[in-house]
Amino acid sequence: MKVTPTAIPGVLVLEPRVFRDTRGFFFESFNQKAFEEATGLHETFVQDNHSRSAHGVLRGLHYQLQQPQGKLVRVVRGAVFDVAVDIRKSSPTFGRWVGVELSEDNHKQLWVPAGFAHGFLVLSESADFLYKTTDYYAPAHERCIAWNDPSLGIEWPTLGNEPRLSAKDQAGLSLVNAECFS
Repeated sequence: MKVTPTAIPGVLVLEPRVFRDTRGFFFESFNQKAFEEATGLHETFVQDNHSRSAHGVLRGLHYQLQQPQGKLVRVVRGAVFDVAVDIRKSSPTFGRWVGVELSEDNHKQLWVPAGFAHGFLVLSESADFLYKTTDYYAPAHERCIAWNDPSLGIEWPTLGNEPRLSAKDQAGLSLVNAECFS
């Protein structure tokens, strides 16, 4: 597994070793021992999630104030632009973001530590997005920061029209008004 640090310490791009031949390909999408050796992280994953979204859907920027979740995310069908935003007030990178294209072709994964807001925009006709979490979903503690908060300046890919958002995501707060981690 190849691990590439991003501009924000702790957020990592993971690329598994893919074995290809005329029949297709094979790779280990997750191996606890290899994950720990490659990243130096000793996380316990407790939940796997799978979402399917249509072209132009933007989900996020989500986080949980209590029961914060680290997320190991990947795409098994289609492509997304995936974003992690540091919302730890004590961090020197507070309010900064990183974005990575994840797709069925590049097999990249993104490690998003607890203390970050997370979201993605579907670039393909549709996308199947899988992620492992380090804590359980707790809807009472979930929060949302506006995807288009000008103070963040996220450079989302242009799709020709506004992204499709859920009611929850339409009500996302600006970073300055959002509850953040200390």
